[in-house]
Amino acid sequence: MYRFLLTPRWWGINLFVVLAIPFCVFMGTWQLGRFEDRVQTHDAAEKQPAPGTRPAKPIDELLPVDTVTSGRPATATGRYADQFLVPGRKLDDRSGFYVLDMLRTDSGKALPVVRGWLPGKPGRTPVPAAPTGKVTVTGDLQASENAGTTGVETTGGLPDGQLGMISAASLINLVPYDVYDAWVTLQDTGAGELRPVPAAAAQGTGLDLKAFQNLGYTGEWFVFAGFVLFMWFRLVRREAEAARDLQLGLVEEAAAAPETEAGKDTVSTGMGTGTGAA
Repeated sequence: MYRFLLTPRWWGINLFVVLAIPFCVFMGTWQLGRFEDRVQTHDAAEKQPAPGTRPAKPIDELLPVDTVTSGRPATATGRYADQFLVPGRKLDDRSGFYVLDMLRTDSGKALPVVRGWLPGKPGRTPVPAAPTGKVTVTGDLQASENAGTTGVETTGGLPDGQLGMISAASLINLVPYDVYDAWVTLQDTGAGELRPVPAAAAQGTGLDLKAFQNLGYTGEWFVFAGFVLFMWFRLVRREAEAARDLQLGLVEEAAAAPETEAGKDTVSTGMGTGTGAA
């Protein structure tokens, strides 16, 4: 009865099932592992002291920025050079912009320094001048922004002197010197008008929407695996029932039954017509 499983058509179906189920299980396990990694990272971040309470270290000792060094105080010495305004940034639900100055260090590389936040729009609000001469700054270390960072402007078309994304990739085309792949935000702005920009938590350290998306994808992949197995059993059962019905001759009887009923209807119609004519 189950010899149909050895036909070329069923060889293809069986091969698909044999490959699909392990693939779904693997993907589900991988997504579950991603969720567990985020949970462990979140737990580890909560057990560590607040990054801002740790002693400041030179910027070069804290790079590259990761979940451990993000938010830690970093120091750098140099002279302020180019200034950029970063529009579309909110602080306490108020719209404003960041004041970013490039600090050219003794090594020749420049460190983007967010000196503070101002309300309003760039070009309409006076901006305090950056300190002159050689200075040493201490600010909370942050990773370069990307297209998914809140407040980032990726549409382009900004006026000269404005910057949509704080990253080495966007700055390297605007300044004639190398740029650190990181930036710092000063908590001591040194000017009454500027308000300090709090450091953001490192990406991947919280149980955000992406973490629960991983958990949801885990369930979806396991459901897919169960659905594939269910459909295979259902197809096998239907094929086996069809083969059994064929062996028992039920298929022929079922096909003949409509013809018999049609014959009866024809006879009844003819009899009815004859009676009417009489």
